[in-house]
Amino acid sequence: MPMPKMLAARESRPELMDDWSQGGAELREAFVHLRRLNSLFGAAGPTFYGVKRLWRSAGCPKELSILDIGAGSGDVNRKLLQWATEEGVHLRVTLADITKEAVKEASLFYWNEARVHVVQADLYELEPDSADIVTGTQFLHHFSGTELVRAAKHMLQVSRLGVVVNDIHRHWLPWSAVWLATRMLSRNPYIRHDGPLSVAKGFRAEDWQKLKQTPGMEGLHYSWRPLFRYVVTIPKNPG
Repeated sequence: MPMPKMLAARESRPELMDDWSQGGAELREAFVHLRRLNSLFGAAGPTFYGVKRLWRSAGCPKELSILDIGAGSGDVNRKLLQWATEEGVHLRVTLADITKEAVKEASLFYWNEARVHVVQADLYELEPDSADIVTGTQFLHHFSGTELVRAAKHMLQVSRLGVVVNDIHRHWLPWSAVWLATRMLSRNPYIRHDGPLSVAKGFRAEDWQKLKQTPGMEGLHYSWRPLFRYVVTIPKNPG
């Protein structure tokens, strides 16, 4: 896949993972390989940063529930679980994904973690106020145009405190790094195709500014975090 010219606009082509009629062993393997890439590129850090930001804004409650939508195997939540143990926070994490392969991988990954519950669910099937904080790591870049706004609004509706988005900065440097890493670390077709494409479908500051203009999202805050990621927090009731 050649680098999209200048990456000036968000790529609209679907990823292989967006085709839910496919799947099977190769998709299961892709979630395993994705954990390696998440570790390599520090994917857990921005989600952790955003959750702590909303948690502090809520007065540092000692009980907290998180719903991670499009969770894959949910590996980015390990950092949050460790933090909760150290901080004395009673944390409950629900991992939700639309594919049975992700649900299987997440269930195996957290088989001995009682604080984690795994469900197969579509974003739009989730009930309002289902969790304190709704997170989406590398999730929103799967949507564009009005569907992006709709997805973000429903995530906010599902939350009680707000939303944390952790997604990729659309830039030639991470595109090149991901292209190289996916070819060095994996032969899986999902990883090789979707990795660079995910960067091309990623975001820049002006994309968040545009989303912030959506009614109910005026409190949206975004910041750039290593490595070439944006963390976005959207409080439910901005004050």
